[in-house]
Amino acid sequence: MTGAANMSNLERHSEHFQALHELRVPRVMRVVSHMLLVLFLGLGAFLAFTPWVQTTHGTGTVTALNPNDRVQEINALVSGRKQEWFVRDGSHVAIGDPIVRIADIDPNLIDRLENERIQVLAKLSAAETAAETAEIDMNRMQGLFERGLAARRDYEQARIRVEELRAGVAEARAELNRVEVNLSRQSVQTVRAPRDGVILRVNAGDQATFVNAGDVIATFVPDNAERAVELYIDGRDIALVRPGATVRLQFEGWPVVQFSGWPSVAVGTFGGIVAAVDPSASTAGRFRVLVTEDPDDPHPWPDQGFVRFGSNVRGWVLLETVSVGYEIWRQLNNFPPNFPAGTQPLGTGE
Repeated sequence: MTGAANMSNLERHSEHFQALHELRVPRVMRVVSHMLLVLFLGLGAFLAFTPWVQTTHGTGTVTALNPNDRVQEINALVSGRKQEWFVRDGSHVAIGDPIVRIADIDPNLIDRLENERIQVLAKLSAAETAAETAEIDMNRMQGLFERGLAARRDYEQARIRVEELRAGVAEARAELNRVEVNLSRQSVQTVRAPRDGVILRVNAGDQATFVNAGDVIATFVPDNAERAVELYIDGRDIALVRPGATVRLQFEGWPVVQFSGWPSVAVGTFGGIVAAVDPSASTAGRFRVLVTEDPDDPHPWPDQGFVRFGSNVRGWVLLETVSVGYEIWRQLNNFPPNFPAGTQPLGTGE
């Protein structure tokens, strides 16, 4: 009753307050309030209905898919001095091209090995002749023994003699093999390119520089290597990365406009496919993911002249599609992304 009475008194006396009737909300305020209302409604609709592709990102470098196509070290075949270089840093070589000639510290070593080989051949020939003669004597002694014209002791001594000479022949052949192996190793003193490629760098040295067999003398990169990218992903998200997942790549020095949540509108990125995921982490606590080129992507990777081995790469592995609002909430709470549809966490059953 009190409220109704107050309203009645206000209406009865309001005619005496003409200024109150003339007060109006400014038009600018009404426009601003309507704009804020539309903005909040639009923002809510944007957060609730706009799709966002969740990604897990990582950085890495360009490498080769096949280990045989990666950077290789060329080693010295024999010990000796670096006598002559045939290449320099950046030289392109074909298979079999000479890289460096190594000279033995003993310039007469090969001649001595040749002479030793001749002596061993003569020794082997003499041993084979003696063994053949002893076999003839043994066969003659065997015939005499079977006819009762020779003693068993003489026949057995002939057989022992043949076995001793056969052992001498085998020993001479083994010595010949050893000499020929040494001669072959010392003869191959020119290191040659294993395949077509580029010499990255040479370990400088001249005739005063001594190298041992197996020492690295040059670094080599083969031609026509199939490129791949190795990304390093944080351990929080690695459980969601599966072989076959789609990846967007940003190569170093290549112009790009990237939207991680909307890969379809990104400019300058290139497609990739996850080929393998390492089961264990690196020393930095990140997991290596090997990515190959996506053959179905309309934009092939840049030529090797623009994206070379060792270039830095940034990649985004595409996961589940969610709303923008959910993604903001997930980022604020530092939660991992959702599992892609049709996959299960590692270690779970059907």
